[in-house]
Amino acid sequence: MSAQVKAAILGASGYTGADLVRLLTLHPGVEISALTANAHAGKPLGAVYPHLGYLGLPDLVTVAEVDWSALDVVFCALPHATTQQIVKTLPKHLKIIDLSADFRLEDPAIYAAWYGHEHYAPDLQPEAVYGLPELYREQIADGRLIACPGCYPTAVLLALVPLVRAGLVTTEDLIIDAKSGLSGAGRGLKENLLFCEAGEGLSPYAVGKHRHAPEIEQEIGKAAGRRVLVNFTPHLVPMSRGELVTCHLRLAGGATAADLREAHVKAYGNEIFVRLLPEGALPSTQMVRGSNYAAIGTIQDRIPGRAITIAGIDNLVKGSSGQAVQNMNLLFGFDESTALLQPPLFP
Repeated sequence: MSAQVKAAILGASGYTGADLVRLLTLHPGVEISALTANAHAGKPLGAVYPHLGYLGLPDLVTVAEVDWSALDVVFCALPHATTQQIVKTLPKHLKIIDLSADFRLEDPAIYAAWYGHEHYAPDLQPEAVYGLPELYREQIADGRLIACPGCYPTAVLLALVPLVRAGLVTTEDLIIDAKSGLSGAGRGLKENLLFCEAGEGLSPYAVGKHRHAPEIEQEIGKAAGRRVLVNFTPHLVPMSRGELVTCHLRLAGGATAADLREAHVKAYGNEIFVRLLPEGALPSTQMVRGSNYAAIGTIQDRIPGRAITIAGIDNLVKGSSGQAVQNMNLLFGFDESTALLQPPLFP
């Protein structure tokens, strides 16, 4: 392998693809060698994203035009199902970092039930590692196919897994109220995302059937050692990026909010990208906007025996592209924080 890791970004014309470019151009150990965007093939990246047009990057090409033999790692920022079809044809020397949902669910039958079609690469599914570094760092470092978590699961699991593992909250009454910026819905033209439709309003969507629910349940179930169901309701907020999840929790065994905060300290006290807020302080999306950081805070509910834990992330960075780069750093032995230490943008 050469001194620099040679990377391709498949789906570079989407929001996550653009943020991958933004972050990887700051990485001293990575060369962006290929960018794909089938609908924009033949164009310079600056024709799609003018703010990235001065970086001297390769022009956009189709997936069929990529020379896989010249690459070390492939970032797949593609719609679900597309990645499965492509990854199963790629040479085995490549490391794959998938930002879609194609390999997140361990059971292909559950994937088929939620995504409406069979899993197109079931033989590869056992090889996939769930790419949440704070929970699976060692497995990621030894992996080849990394399934980056969804944005909502990233925030929810960082907030809840340590509490469930410690037996501090019950798993029969997990209520998650989640809100995301509009970029979480992708760059495609959709009527409900038009300014006049989404601006100055707040709207729930996919109520009771959001595809991130089984992903959350899979990982919380592992922490609990049993099957878990969650009440998960997402909302769209008229902002470009950012995500906040409010988790309403029933305490177990006489636990208090202070016990929950201590469990977070034990789990994340040495984690560079998890910021634990002091008693009485709660996250906002402004605390993490444009960064790879997660902010978590917990308070006692006024209802006896209950607590509220809130987590905030940038859905495009820690919830997607930044986490993908964090995983790549683990895969190739870079310092985990390389290219990811940008402070949040404010205001």
